[in-house]
Amino acid sequence: MLQPEVIQARRGGFTRRKFIKGVVAAGATASAAGYLFRGSGALSPFLTAQGAVERLVTLNVNGQQRRVEVPRQETLAMTLRYQLGLTGTKLGCDRAECGACTLLIDGVTHYGCSILTHTVRGREVTTIEGLERNGEMHPVQQAVLDEGGFQCAFCAPGFVMSMVGMLDRNPNPTREEAAELLAGNLCRCGDYDKILNTAMRAAELSGARA
Repeated sequence: MLQPEVIQARRGGFTRRKFIKGVVAAGATASAAGYLFRGSGALSPFLTAQGAVERLVTLNVNGQQRRVEVPRQETLAMTLRYQLGLTGTKLGCDRAECGACTLLIDGVTHYGCSILTHTVRGREVTTIEGLERNGEMHPVQQAVLDEGGFQCAFCAPGFVMSMVGMLDRNPNPTREEAAELLAGNLCRCGDYDKILNTAMRAAELSGARA
């Protein structure tokens, strides 16, 4: 025996199959139209009605204003790497665990993979590419060269940015304090002793320049 909802659905030749096909077709048409007419403004009223976020945004990255078009759910790490070409921000776990994508937002360390690009409009974003000033390396970058603190160095940019944030918070940390403040970053090679040597050297250089 047919269920009541099936009987109701089949009245007038209308079936669940036809309904689903209609929805799929409508979705495909809307997606195709969005692609073909993007940037033209023709679909702006429709997109606004659907609650879409403006895709074209201006970001303050390393002291420069960068205009970029990003999807609503794109992360800052993805935007930096694949739209702005700032590949120093690495993508490791992509779930806020390894710290490879660490960067600074208004001087505070954040994981770029867990921050949506749209949320940083009007804020100051700093990546490892923005640390050098007038041809002079940041003390943390110089410390990396002095100590040879990394093996494969995939995690190096994230650690460098975390060290910069660490020294802003605590310019003269002990080795134990540095280990705690850098605990949000992981090294696949397990080269933590050298990394802490680098952190201590960075604190020394930073204090000398102060």
